[in-house]
Amino acid sequence: MKLLLLGTTGYHPSDTRQTACLMLPECGVVLDAGTAMYRVRDHLVCPTLDIFLSHTHLDHVIGLTFLFDVLFEKPVERVRVHGDGAKLEALREHLFHESLFPARPPIDWQPLDAPWPLPQQGSLTWFPLDHPGGSLGFRLDWPTRSLAYVTDTTARDDAAYVDKIRGVDVLIHECYFPDGWEERAALTGHSCATPVARIAREAQVGLLILVHINPLADTDEAIGLLAARRVFPRTLVGTDMMEVEF
Repeated sequence: MKLLLLGTTGYHPSDTRQTACLMLPECGVVLDAGTAMYRVRDHLVCPTLDIFLSHTHLDHVIGLTFLFDVLFEKPVERVRVHGDGAKLEALREHLFHESLFPARPPIDWQPLDAPWPLPQQGSLTWFPLDHPGGSLGFRLDWPTRSLAYVTDTTARDDAAYVDKIRGVDVLIHECYFPDGWEERAALTGHSCATPVARIAREAQVGLLILVHINPLADTDEAIGLLAARRVFPRTLVGTDMMEVEF
């Protein structure tokens, strides 16, 4: 199974990173629809596209307005956008209000209410995260592999979601701040490097990949990679267009 990290920063894009968007081309699944959403078009191989939104802050959803180009001359039969029902309604009412966006793309809005079946005998489940306005984490399981995506939350040793991600082969986790910014991280609902690494160690994951990087961070030290590796050596920094086989 291949995972594409199409966008790996948070808040706003930089010269090297677009905002949050991950894709599993073989499944037709996209996790979050940030500014990297335009890249989905080059990797569409399935007749359907399912987009799962962690929450509806603009850096995670603005790419929904790119769908006309994403679908241009591509044989996609149906696009479903999944998420919290109230947040999906807010997107319909506000992001696609005619004064902001005059034409609505062909979206089938799907409030999450049960585990979602994935191709190849897989299943997607979700769990709540601590973030201003609320956020969701996702776990994707197949008979021989598993993946978790946790973004826009504050990693803590007592985080309730640890059991939800336990034992996954790959954990994609936000890391907006290096160590030393814990107060700011708690205030904004984001994470520092060492607490994220402790989460990975406690959950006994196979590989940790840091995403939702501060767009102003341009070195491993600024991201917190070295500190994270001291706690959990199997840690990588996600970069745009990185491919992960799991």
